[in-house]
Amino acid sequence: MPTALRAIPRYFLFLPALAISLFGCASLHNTAMEGQSPATAFVVLGEMGTPVARVVTAAPTCPKIKINGMDNAMNVRVNPQTLPLRPTRSAPFDTKPSAFPLLVCEKFIPPHTDSISVDGRALPLPVAQVNRIVVIGDTGCRIKKADNAAQPCNDTRQYPFAALATAAAKWKPDLVIHVGDFLYRETACPEGNAGCAGSPWGYGWDAWNADLFSPGRDLLEAAPWIMVRGNHESCTSAGQGWWRFMDPRPLVPGRDCVMPSNDNNGDFSDPYAVPIGDDQQIIVLDTASTPSTAIQPGDIREVKYADMYRKFDALSKQAGYNIGVNHHPILGFAAKKDAQGQISLLPGNGGLQSVFGAINPTLLPSSVNVMISGHVHLWEQVSFSSQHPTQFIVGFSGTSEDIVPLPATLPSGLTPAPDAVVEHFSSWVDGFGFMTMERTGANQWDVKVWSVSGRQVNQCRIDGKKSVCVSAQVKEP
Repeated sequence: MPTALRAIPRYFLFLPALAISLFGCASLHNTAMEGQSPATAFVVLGEMGTPVARVVTAAPTCPKIKINGMDNAMNVRVNPQTLPLRPTRSAPFDTKPSAFPLLVCEKFIPPHTDSISVDGRALPLPVAQVNRIVVIGDTGCRIKKADNAAQPCNDTRQYPFAALATAAAKWKPDLVIHVGDFLYRETACPEGNAGCAGSPWGYGWDAWNADLFSPGRDLLEAAPWIMVRGNHESCTSAGQGWWRFMDPRPLVPGRDCVMPSNDNNGDFSDPYAVPIGDDQQIIVLDTASTPSTAIQPGDIREVKYADMYRKFDALSKQAGYNIGVNHHPILGFAAKKDAQGQISLLPGNGGLQSVFGAINPTLLPSSVNVMISGHVHLWEQVSFSSQHPTQFIVGFSGTSEDIVPLPATLPSGLTPAPDAVVEHFSSWVDGFGFMTMERTGANQWDVKVWSVSGRQVNQCRIDGKKSVCVSAQVKEP
């Protein structure tokens, strides 16, 4: 039986919530050829063990959803609307209200569900034991006048997310993890720039569709997703779309990034765990609003992230093996080059380190084995001889790459965090791709790194908290 139609075992129904979203967009499918309403279907894994189906449609009413072959009505999550203009980080350049002309519907999926479909198209369901995972991150096409950035979105070689998503789908994962930063088209393409001419921009539906739903269609249809919130989905960026479309929890007034006065609610959410079988789980952290430098006492982020750490710690005690996923790397490196051409290596996120470190000097709960993040636009692996979890950075799946080189061997004593002693380090700079994880044992995973074309360029092994890779540095032409 195809993966999309596998039954959900009774105990699996107590996993964190599942959200299934169908996005109507005429550019995605030819309705005349298919004889049905256009849609892109995907499955998001969330909290509380309650699956919920979500549909976004241009129709005036919610469609029927077929569950185990029977039609069911859906409820309105949020109506179409154009939201009032609010302060965003794209100001003082191009700003406009965010237009969401589509109806968002949802339906809780009952236990013992074997199949779900809308308009005759089956949706992928989760499996009790996840053995094959695709990891991607930072996938949008970067257009930002403040940074003089205008990535050629019309050039599939320089913005290859669609081809990458297709290649990753062919690997046939049980689960996809996106580590955040979905939308990058913040301002209008500069006049006369053929590379991004005609691109939608801003934070409304058209930009979301161009950066994720249209190019990512094949991978969205291949397996359930875990969505991790990045800084590009904070309230001053694409947070409104995040809450309407992506977050697996119910949409709560005041936690929707509509009114700036509510951003202290809209910019934060609790962590949640997704069991993946064999006493393992993935814990999802929302770190969208962390700064790169230390958070000062009294800052709302100090309170929010301290609370997040305590909940993260409690969740990690629910399983024997824990994989944490968040957007900002706590234990990784980035590189920068100054005006004189000197390269320096930057440590992990200073905001999270300052808050987490005040609670736990080793920064992360002792029962966390692996951290997977994005934000830095490259691929990286770091493993430690100290009792820190291994860190992977997967921020190389579409947006403009960070091209300042990392060394093949780190300078002696260099560390991404206090008391973290690096044992193994591997990187790939200036190359687009995706990462896969295949379970090989109770606490072992085989990790592979792939180019856009689906060519393997590196291989690593995770064993408990440790990891090591075949190549210390990937060199692709």
